[in-house]
Amino acid sequence: MVSKAETFRALHHHRAPGDPLVLPGPWDAASARVFAEAGFPALATPSAGVAASLGYADGETPADEMFAAIARITRAVDIPVSADVEDGYGLAPKELVERLLEAGAVGCNLEDSEHGALKDPRAHADWLAEVRSAAGGDLFVNARIDTFLRGVTDPERAIERAALYGAAGADCVYPIGAPTAVLPLLRAGIQGSVNVYARLDSDDGEGPSITALGELGATRVTFGPGLQRRAAQALGELAARLRA
Repeated sequence: MVSKAETFRALHHHRAPGDPLVLPGPWDAASARVFAEAGFPALATPSAGVAASLGYADGETPADEMFAAIARITRAVDIPVSADVEDGYGLAPKELVERLLEAGAVGCNLEDSEHGALKDPRAHADWLAEVRSAAGGDLFVNARIDTFLRGVTDPERAIERAALYGAAGADCVYPIGAPTAVLPLLRAGIQGSVNVYARLDSDDGEGPSITALGELGATRVTFGPGLQRRAAQALGELAARLRA
């Protein structure tokens, strides 16, 4: 029997240009059911969206509450769910993997910065290798690369980190915040799957279409907290009408 983790991993393979895997980000069980009922084959939780649903600022959710929220989401749907667990909350790789699997996740996002600063890439790669060893094939590891977020604009620095993380066993890399113009360069320099962030809440409106992001090199597309924020905005507009 094919596991959910194997199903999730297979969704990333053999993607045609212009047809990236689209992974909506549920922030609670109800939103997860909406996305599953809409026909999406898998989901990827955003830590910032989950934090907002729990009443925390991004990056301030206690680990126990984050894992509990992930478990509620995975119980609500039958499709694979990957979980954003930030920088791993200081957990040892074995414990991190155990808690993700206990929560029902089939994958995870792990970022390479801590307290607003980039981690040493080789040390982080060693840590990712420990996560991969502990997880075996039971978790799809998406290694977030924070260079662009931290003001390092040279794409080669992201490509270097991607090579290290891929060699450590990451299934996918996520150069979050990469400008659209550099996506073809990143795609050319990175072996394996590439996650691209589609902005729904940018100041100048929606960014490139999902098809365009795929043509520029995205293997998969996620939205961070954008969908949760859009839903909150819609709810605010409804609330204002009810008060009118």
